[in-house]
Amino acid sequence: MNRIAATFARLKATGEKALIPFITAGDPHPNLTVDLMHGLVDGGADIIELGIPFSDPMADGPVIQRASERALLHKVSLRDVLEMVKTFRQRNQSTPVVLMGYLNPVHVLGYSQFAQQAAAAGVDGVLTVDCPPEEAGELSAALTAAGLDPVFLIAPTTPEARVREIARHAQGYVYYVSLKGVTGAGNLDIADVARKIAALRQFIEVPIGVGFGIRDAETTRAIAGTADAVVVGSRLVQEIEAATPETAREQLTRLVATLKAATR
Repeated sequence: MNRIAATFARLKATGEKALIPFITAGDPHPNLTVDLMHGLVDGGADIIELGIPFSDPMADGPVIQRASERALLHKVSLRDVLEMVKTFRQRNQSTPVVLMGYLNPVHVLGYSQFAQQAAAAGVDGVLTVDCPPEEAGELSAALTAAGLDPVFLIAPTTPEARVREIARHAQGYVYYVSLKGVTGAGNLDIADVARKIAALRQFIEVPIGVGFGIRDAETTRAIAGTADAVVVGSRLVQEIEAATPETAREQLTRLVATLKAATR
């Protein structure tokens, strides 16, 4: 059993839901990322989604776009991100790390080479935002061969045929996008999310996480009532943006602790 499966099994046994915080690698500075990852764990993170900075993050709102811009000012590359995970693993061998980003950097490196290097660094799963299941065969095969979980997005507008296709390929968990739009936008309709999750469970066997628009303990608690995991990104990135380098870890840990308490 890999780290992601083991984490969900442990949480299910205790009646908890997974908290999956997202930060962008290299934001606000490459030297701080590993420390911030440990800060997330100190706050109670069950799985970490680590964003690969990209110059044209089409699914991300202005908050995460700015995070990518700050990281790219320091020329943070995919290879740098893998080194960060490798360093994180020197002290933490148990918390799953899922890389989240866009296909271009992975394609440039090469699917097999990327998968092998990611596995060697200690990555557990990969979510490529702009790689639909119809075109993910080669990448998914490379990830699976290296022992990594391919994680897929499902949107409110995803038709049943595509949900069934995602169900065939998804491992680890699927990420349900709770809003139409970019990260950090809009207001959650909790009842609608609950209906969609119930419908997805007819086809999806792996755990279902929900993200986009979750900003506080109240919405975290509401989503945890229906989903297997709660993904929080923009709110945490805002915390990093507002903090100083000296206070970022402490502030992040404090915020994550309040969100994690809402999943229990």
